[in-house]
Amino acid sequence: MPLEATMMIIDNSEYMRNGDYIPSRFEAQSDAVKTIFQTKIDSNPENTVGVMTMASKGPEVLVTHSKDIGQIIKALHVTSSKIGGSIDIPTAINIAQLALKHRENKNLRQRIIVFVGSPLQGQGADEREMVKLAKRLKKNNVAVDFIAFGDGVEEETNVLKAFVDNTTNSDNSHLVSVPPGTHLLSDVIISSSILSEDRGIPPEAMGDVGGASGSGGANFEFGVDPSLDPELALALRMSMEEEQARQAAEEQTRQSATDATPQVESAGADKDEEAMLAQALAMSERNDVDMGEEQDEEDMDEEEAIARAIQMSMKQEEKEQGGQ
Repeated sequence: MPLEATMMIIDNSEYMRNGDYIPSRFEAQSDAVKTIFQTKIDSNPENTVGVMTMASKGPEVLVTHSKDIGQIIKALHVTSSKIGGSIDIPTAINIAQLALKHRENKNLRQRIIVFVGSPLQGQGADEREMVKLAKRLKKNNVAVDFIAFGDGVEEETNVLKAFVDNTTNSDNSHLVSVPPGTHLLSDVIISSSILSEDRGIPPEAMGDVGGASGSGGANFEFGVDPSLDPELALALRMSMEEEQARQAAEEQTRQSATDATPQVESAGADKDEEAMLAQALAMSERNDVDMGEEQDEEDMDEEEAIARAIQMSMKQEEKEQGGQ
């Protein structure tokens, strides 16, 4: 389980009065804050959590490095009477970083969780300024998670995504967008990648679970919620990876066999050519033998004819001499 000091920055702007979450955005946010606090403390007794606001008259730290849920509940109750104004994300993050820097246990990793339930304004809407801040946080080893919620707010997350992309280190920062719906904000967050490590769920088992949909984050890989059954989700992922490896091995074997086929055919052609040459040579030798025999026979026939001619000539001369 992670050993962390966390600062939660909550949205207490005028938009928190909206009723797209029942009973209001602020109440849904308060429930989520308590869920995150309890999950962090349960995951490791050394963990600490703080809370601060970022609207009304300006960012304000309410609780620093606490393990007492009572202090968190009291801070949320006080904030409910200070709703108003607009959010100032850059200033709030800088103050949260300063609060984390003064944590008692320096072995605790630093994390900031920002709730955004209203449109980005000022420097918070300037992507270049936000990216500069993100890079500075990454240099100081501070992880940042954003939770964008509320009607229309979760759609305008390009700046927040750029911030997370530039501050993440080994996938330690996340952006979760939660549109309004029948789901509870706290349920979506506890099922997201923000709290997966605190709940003992391996990051590889989460798949693409990080952004929630209108169904309350039910679009899980393989149709299994890893927060409910992490072992099954991990087993399914491992099974898929093994099947992909097997198919890749088969394809490689098939490709190797295809590459070897022309060589085999070439070798067979060479053997056929050698056989034809041997056969032609043998036929040539046989022809030479046949032609030699025929020549001998012709020579013998010619000699016999000459001998007969000589014999007949001698007989003729004998007859002529006898007649005389």
